[in-house]
Amino acid sequence: MRFFLLNNRFNLIALHAFIGAAVALVPVSKLLSTLLIVVGILWIVKARNSEKAAIYAAGYLVGAEVFFRMTDGFVFHETGKYGVFLFLLLGSIYGKNTNKPNALFIVYILLLLLGVVFTSVPEGDSIRNSIAFNLSGPVILGFCAFYFFGRKISKKTLFHAMFFMLMPIISMTSFLYFRTPSVEEIVFGTAANYGASGGFGPNQVATILGLGIFIVAAFLITRKKLTGYVILDGILLVYLIYRGLLTFSRGGVIAAAVCIVFFLIFHVLSQKQSIRLTLKIIGVSFFILSGVWLYTSNVTGGMLDNRYAGKNVLGVTKKDITSGRLDIFKEQLNSFYESPIFGIGVGNGKYKRLYSVKKVTAASHNEVGRLIEEHGLVGLASLLLLIGIPGIVFFKSNNYQKAFLLAFFLFWFLTIGHSAMRIAFPSFIYGLCLIDIYDEDE
Repeated sequence: MRFFLLNNRFNLIALHAFIGAAVALVPVSKLLSTLLIVVGILWIVKARNSEKAAIYAAGYLVGAEVFFRMTDGFVFHETGKYGVFLFLLLGSIYGKNTNKPNALFIVYILLLLLGVVFTSVPEGDSIRNSIAFNLSGPVILGFCAFYFFGRKISKKTLFHAMFFMLMPIISMTSFLYFRTPSVEEIVFGTAANYGASGGFGPNQVATILGLGIFIVAAFLITRKKLTGYVILDGILLVYLIYRGLLTFSRGGVIAAAVCIVFFLIFHVLSQKQSIRLTLKIIGVSFFILSGVWLYTSNVTGGMLDNRYAGKNVLGVTKKDITSGRLDIFKEQLNSFYESPIFGIGVGNGKYKRLYSVKKVTAASHNEVGRLIEEHGLVGLASLLLLIGIPGIVFFKSNNYQKAFLLAFFLFWFLTIGHSAMRIAFPSFIYGLCLIDIYDEDE
């Protein structure tokens, strides 16, 4: 199955573009998501994970999660996270383990569960939902880390996995093209734009578009075949950047840009490329990015420039360029000072802000702040563990491996800084920053 899929990449990309258009016209999203889960399970069990089916199926679901959410394709809102857990669990059961799992990640999960003891919610609210909303992502991250730590994955398998993640992102991009109004009809201000995001959360849409941008860029930088045509790969990259910028949600686009820069640096070091070739790559990249930026800025009436510069529609610099996230983080620090050991309990931060004088009701978009507020020093210890282990893996790796591992780590850290653990992507990408990449063919 894997060989059929990966030997027909151009056709698969075209098919997924068609799927996005079809979902925009016909309500078949639930059918497709159910089919994905069923096929993924059957593939892993039948192949006994010999084809790395668990990684591919989980990667595909990670790329598809936001697409299915925005098209009402999931029966349960957290299907993406639970599906990733299920695929990797089956991979552990049926597959041959090539790693020695790190027990520290089990400790990490247990530390998180301590915070449940202190959870309390207002009458009428579900304590189960509150805990699941805040802990499903971190717990899945712990399992992904446990599964991937030290797992030997060849370069070929890694690129295959990235391709599987990319396919549903192409469907989402196609869906956005058919379901969003024309640019002339969209009113652009200096806030995240729901109109250009298919009516769904711009933060999540931009995050996954950023993932797509990175994947296509990684294929181009390493000269790997994607569509089979370099020009088409370049056009796909340009369009993904364009759609990402149109969301006016900065986090996903900036995260992609940072990851690409560091990926390029370490890849150049690993290949020992000439200065002339390196400058050529930088020059072409700058030319393309400048063109996309100028075009997008023009069609948005210059609001794109103001958005990324932290200015309002009049061009005046805003007092808070973080869209309220800084205020929430300050409140989280105050909660930490009040309950520094075990924190105030899982999910309690939102309710504490709701009933405060300031009435800041938004759930945290910053997982670092949430860990410190709701788990106290235990949460801080968990965070240090999550940063320290990838650091050790990174310094033991060669430059080629570092290009991927650092990019994956930065994607995780930057994403949880602006979007917390709302989706499965940061959990899965964190796991990938712990793998052992090797050169041999599968």
